[in-house]
Amino acid sequence: MSTGISVKICGLSRAQDVKAVADTSARYVGFVFFPKSPRNVSIAAARSLALEVPDGQAKVALVVNADNSLLDAITTNVPLDILQLHGDETPERVAEVRQRYGLPVMKAVGVADASDLSDLDVYGRVADQLLIDAKPPKDADLPGGNGLSFDWRLIAGRRWACPWMLAGGLTHETVAEAIALTGAQQVDVSSGVESARGVKSADLIHRFVENASAAGQRPDSPLRQP
Repeated sequence: MSTGISVKICGLSRAQDVKAVADTSARYVGFVFFPKSPRNVSIAAARSLALEVPDGQAKVALVVNADNSLLDAITTNVPLDILQLHGDETPERVAEVRQRYGLPVMKAVGVADASDLSDLDVYGRVADQLLIDAKPPKDADLPGGNGLSFDWRLIAGRRWACPWMLAGGLTHETVAEAIALTGAQQVDVSSGVESARGVKSADLIHRFVENASAAGQRPDSPLRQP
């Protein structure tokens, strides 16, 4: 079994952010196309940033309940590897997006308690990847990137029909514990590597990636068990 931890740094909006991630072993970089987010980027800016991403790092577009016209514009202009659907998209919509754009689709599913786990089974059958995030508060403006976590024990030892990624309130100080409790082989961070809201910190990016990678190599890591 592989002991490597794949890291996604989401919400990049500046050239120096892309460079900071390029200097790490992170596998994914994420660009947010959601006007309410402090990490929102224009299509033109995302194209410029995406062209600077080195080979080997997958470029992810995060959208929230996007219609086809927006997805058409994004996919036509920005070189991408994955579409991340982070809204209230139905399983049918996930399947439609996969077929229409020919790109792998990552579906974010919010978890607050055990009653939310059934959604993971449903979306796991239609998406290429699941992103398991903390469910936002009912009055939240953002569906993710709120710096909130959930009870990781809810998903400990569980598996779905597709690969999955853990998100929600992770930082360089908590990522090792999260990996140990859940057995996650992929982790996602956005606000947890920021020095201010929407402003990425190169130092925090490096610390997060280093700690996540080290967690997968620990002798007691679930990823190292036979």
